[in-house]
Amino acid sequence: MTEPRWADGRQTIAGYRVRINDGPNFRILRKDIFERRIYHFETENPRPRIIDGGANIGMSVLYFRMIHPGARIIAFEPDPTILPYLRENLAANDIHDVELIEAALSADVGTAAFHSDGKYGSSLMVAPSDSAAAGDGMCCVPCVRLRDYLTEAIDFLKLNIEGAEWDVLADSEDRLRRVRAMVVEYHHQPGLPRTLHRILELLDRCGFDYLLNDFDAETNPKSQPPFRLGPNSRYYLLIYAQRRE
Repeated sequence: MTEPRWADGRQTIAGYRVRINDGPNFRILRKDIFERRIYHFETENPRPRIIDGGANIGMSVLYFRMIHPGARIIAFEPDPTILPYLRENLAANDIHDVELIEAALSADVGTAAFHSDGKYGSSLMVAPSDSAAAGDGMCCVPCVRLRDYLTEAIDFLKLNIEGAEWDVLADSEDRLRRVRAMVVEYHHQPGLPRTLHRILELLDRCGFDYLLNDFDAETNPKSQPPFRLGPNSRYYLLIYAQRRE
């Protein structure tokens, strides 16, 4: 039986009520976050501190609250078309203690041009080759620095910020030792700098061990063999890093 390709609507997952903005995206988020558990982490802290960079409609926040009910969460989401879904999904599940920052994570404080696709690929980092096609979705959003929120021990950091990950991590390098574990989604896109090696070097300097994962063939088909790399190649992968004790 073929699974329905939901559009804007409401679904239930793990006892949570979720308003979705895109059916295929919801199915991928459900599989990756709740079934494959890409953001899972364990801690003895009954009130772990979590930073969720790029919260989207809130699926990761719901997962964090499910596995750690006492978690203290700061969630960042800048997309004005997605924020109503995130706010509604938190409220619908009686989650009122998440600190929601309606801004993009960046290396600078201020405002910046932002490309919104209204689904899952919104970004500050629009490649030159994409700029013409992105024109209709351009807006201006506030920006904040991750380093300003690394003022205490962080049990888990999640970054899915569509190409801005290197800039944000590099800007925060001297404070990353306050983070116990993290998952960073690295984005390889046409026209953007190749920064994977820089991120891995930074993590090593900051005292982290790491491993790489490229999701599965459904979520990330372009990373599967036979391998091909060219100027227009697109792929993404997960970097899991854990601080060396």
